Amino acid sequence: MPGVNGVMVKKKEEIGDELGNLENITEIEQLPGIGKTTAEKLRASGIADIMAIAVASPTILMDVAELSKQTALKAIHAAREVAKIGFKSGEEFMQDRENTDRITTGSKELNALLGGGVETRAITEAFGEFGSGKSQLGFQLAVNVQLPREQGGLGGSVVFIDTEGTFRPERIVQIAKAAGMDPVTALKNIKVARAFSSDHQVLLVDKIDELIKKEGLNVKLVIVDSLTSLFRSEFAGRGSLADRQQKINRHLHTMQRIADSHNLAIFITNQVMANPAIFFGNPTTAIGGHIVGHAATYRLYLRKSKGERRIARLIDSPHLPEGEAVFTVTTDGIKDES
Repeated sequence: MPGVNGVMVKKKEEIGDELGNLENITEIEQLPGIGKTTAEKLRASGIADIMAIAVASPTILMDVAELSKQTALKAIHAAREVAKIGFKSGEEFMQDRENTDRITTGSKELNALLGGGVETRAITEAFGEFGSGKSQLGFQLAVNVQLPREQGGLGGSVVFIDTEGTFRPERIVQIAKAAGMDPVTALKNIKVARAFSSDHQVLLVDKIDELIKKEGLNVKLVIVDSLTSLFRSEFAGRGSLADRQQKINRHLHTMQRIADSHNLAIFITNQVMANPAIFFGNPTTAIGGHIVGHAATYRLYLRKSKGERRIARLIDSPHLPEGEAVFTVTTDGIKDES
């Protein structure tokens, strides 16, 4: 049959005959031409599952894993057969959406703004100035996701990637006690890692698949606080902007893949800058530009009001209208205004 990039490709029936029962393939090292060593190279580059190989180009596999073009094509076609790539009806997609879960924020108003809470299989971004409540919302979600479903949680554990040195176990203890949870158990269910460079941050996200598959952790929430801090400090100047944006883009796509694969929620905080070109209105702009804006499923702009009051504005969502919610940051955590 006609080839791809000039290389003859076998029909799927011939691939099935040659490989045996494709339904038994569950890991990438079981694909033709991909052994343990090659699989390690692929995972190190972020290609960690069969779907990632199914949608990859032969050139990427050749560059990353040093495969021949024929072997790369064979692996890709086998992965596509296993992954059963194709179209779904809108009804089938709606049924899949019914498996999407939500994590309570602790505030009924904020939950309503987000359509019921922070959604799994999605990236929720919270950006705002220092003191606006971004990290506090992250701490609250890290506790709430451990609650049973009837209380707005998912009974799962958390991966917390700290890029600014702001994670405080003492705060988790306060919020857990207020929620009626054992604070020691709450802390044990949070896997924390401090990232010291953008490469380190990317590597930590890549390792989440390993935590889930090899260690059997029931991870239901990944928090990155904050997404752009290290990228912002390492890629200074306009000359490095393109490289920074490409790296952030790959990083965010890896997170989205993890969210889809494991039905978990991604919550990222983001820094802001003042845009000097804006003379009227709010000059505050999120770091990361259009790359972050397009990748985030939900975008929340947080700002500080009087005392404990915070105002959240939903500025982007696939299906929810723009709106605002008022909540408070108290000793006991995120609450509605009394």
